[in-house]
Amino acid sequence: MKVNGVEERFAAEPNELLVERLRDGLGLTGTKVGCDTGQCGSCVVRLDGKSAKSCLVLTVAATGREVSTIEGVAGPDGELNGLQEALRQEHGTQCGFCTPGMVMALGELVDTTAGGPAPTEPEIREWLTGNLCRCTGYHSVVRGVQRACATSRQEG
Repeated sequence: MKVNGVEERFAAEPNELLVERLRDGLGLTGTKVGCDTGQCGSCVVRLDGKSAKSCLVLTVAATGREVSTIEGVAGPDGELNGLQEALRQEHGTQCGFCTPGMVMALGELVDTTAGGPAPTEPEIREWLTGNLCRCTGYHSVVRGVQRACATSRQEG
């Protein structure tokens, strides 16, 4: 599989979860383990560009596919991408545990709506249903997504 653009080769056990391979095998600990049942969204990565809960994906199912983790989102110099910066500006994080999964999931929303109408607040909140946060109350996260979408439209 390719992880953040880098070809990775390894032998995986048939029951190994993708989140285990990323964290324990590749040292990409930005992908969090929260509930281990697909409920909290802290383990979200992008699998071939689509959000996926890596605690529900077997590593072998990612063979030959492109996996993107939070470590691959920022620029090579560590510069935050548009969504990360917008969340920072809108105070869309607090403890930060859920943030990597939210950035990966919401990044798909920002990407898929680029060039079209900006997502509405209800659409953003619907997109967030798979990501649980115990700190922010989601208001600042929604504002961050709205800012990121507006900024991407101005730049595009």
